[in-house]
Amino acid sequence: MLKDMRRFHTCNCYYTDNIFIEKYKLHVRFVSEDQFRKDYQNILRTLGCTTDAQLDDVLDDIQSEVERRKNLAIQSAERKAIIKKTHKPLREHVYSLQESHLAPEFLEIVKYCHTDDATEEGLLSLLTTEAAPRVYRFPVFTKDFCRDLVEELEHFEQSDAPKGRPNTMNNYGVLLDELGLDEGVVSPLREEYLGPLSALLFPDCGGRWLDSHKAFAVKYAVHEDVDLSYHYDNAEVTLNVSLGKDFSGGNLYFGDMRQVPLCETECAEVEHHVTQAVLHRGQQMHGALPVTAGVRWNLVVWMRASRQRNLLCPMCGAPPSLRPAPGRGDGFTDESGREGVCALT
Repeated sequence: MLKDMRRFHTCNCYYTDNIFIEKYKLHVRFVSEDQFRKDYQNILRTLGCTTDAQLDDVLDDIQSEVERRKNLAIQSAERKAIIKKTHKPLREHVYSLQESHLAPEFLEIVKYCHTDDATEEGLLSLLTTEAAPRVYRFPVFTKDFCRDLVEELEHFEQSDAPKGRPNTMNNYGVLLDELGLDEGVVSPLREEYLGPLSALLFPDCGGRWLDSHKAFAVKYAVHEDVDLSYHYDNAEVTLNVSLGKDFSGGNLYFGDMRQVPLCETECAEVEHHVTQAVLHRGQQMHGALPVTAGVRWNLVVWMRASRQRNLLCPMCGAPPSLRPAPGRGDGFTDESGREGVCALT
């Protein structure tokens, strides 16, 4: 078996850029308080942040988020160790991906992608029409697997085990690596199934070279997180699978790429059906409309290509300033080529 021995990195912009202020639905950059006031004080005033006390609250939230990011890797490793030691799974079979977990239509699509003469045109003929420009929708899992996975996620959510939030925009959900679902489920899903698909559909944005990922499940419910603001992902290609349960509302919407102003974009609304995925470019702007009833769980995989992002960080738009990181970091690798690529195990 080949084991990837490369050391992954993160870009230093992770500690300064794309900090989300939930109350004002605004992403900001924070290098210093003086810089922040100069860049955002007037914008915040137009959004309702009009007093010194309100601005101080925003600055406190930003400082807390920066500290969280600095300590994230250590705290995540600590949580993962505790979960592995103390948490008893409810549905053990969901921790190892089997072909029986996958929708027959998806298996046929992937089978075609593995053929020597597979082409983008041939693949598109097997997919339903685009849900939005270059946004593709297809079934991935069976209903039974979706049901069992949601039961496992809710079992974990209701436990006393420590939990980390998926990202700055989702307050409810599960980091799949911490729960132990990453190596047995997400890695084979990316490597054996989604990689061949992405290579044909997204060769221009790293789809041929996907070599790492971040995966999490997010939960939307009334009185919790109900929607998701317009944003782009820290990914070359994103998979978003609707797992269930019963819900109303919550449709996705897609605009153009991040470089295109919103005023020049006409968004396309996409229904998100249980068992089905949408696959799209990570830098394509998108969001989720409010869930109006019930509970919706989604599996999200940010798939990354080091060959692509080593040239330009997708979050700050500049050549990355690298910092070594545990695990897969944010998918950057050392361009010097001195890293070990693989070893036999």
